[in-house]
Amino acid sequence: MRIFFLLGALLISHTAFAADNCSRYGCPSGAASNNDLINRAIYTMSNNRTTKFADWVAYKVTPNSIDGPSRSRSWKSDPNIASAYTLEASDYKDAHAILQTDRGHQVPLASFSNTSSWSQTNYLSNITPQSSNLNQGPWVRLETAVRNLARSGKQVYVVTGPLYEYYFSTLPQADENHRIPSGYFKVVATISHSGYVKASGFIMEQNSGRNDYYCNKEVTIDQVESRTGLNILPGMSNSKAYAVESKLGGISADIGC
Repeated sequence: MRIFFLLGALLISHTAFAADNCSRYGCPSGAASNNDLINRAIYTMSNNRTTKFADWVAYKVTPNSIDGPSRSRSWKSDPNIASAYTLEASDYKDAHAILQTDRGHQVPLASFSNTSSWSQTNYLSNITPQSSNLNQGPWVRLETAVRNLARSGKQVYVVTGPLYEYYFSTLPQADENHRIPSGYFKVVATISHSGYVKASGFIMEQNSGRNDYYCNKEVTIDQVESRTGLNILPGMSNSKAYAVESKLGGISADIGC
């Protein structure tokens, strides 16, 4: 492991995180076959060429990846995705004023502020137009709960992505075809050395209220998979998948529910 020091804070090199974004049960399967699969030091994503947004992103939050110095949000197009298949910063012009949306991170910047690859969370392939009430309300509180769990010493695996179950809107100034999500899912899991899995799924709609309680958004992982068409943990045996994915409450107590 290489270690750097920046402004008095311990900054862990991205090499400590490479090739470890998905759990031992693999990255999600079931996304469109022509998606662009991007593997980075701190996350792996499957970018959809039609919607222009990632169908899923997978990342691992650890005690060492969080609590770095304050980081800027300088938006950039993804250098590893052809311009025809991703959005650019100008496509978001007037979106907040007209749609009341934020540029919402799928992989949170705050979860990797203590890594040398933090700026990769600002690539627009990792961004979607997310309702301000959702982004600044239950969604960010769930992300904070994940970081709090990591602070307890856990390594927390997360898979998150969009839902397209009804028309929400389109970006008013975008000059490329795209499809804004109607909602989002997040699966949060911890896995012991012996392979014991604790996991919960969450789904939040774009019309969620700012004061909504994230714990009330819990669903089974089976429901996430049914509504997205993805297999979130494809390497899991059928018996273990039934035990983990068909029930509520897997990790909810550990994240404040």
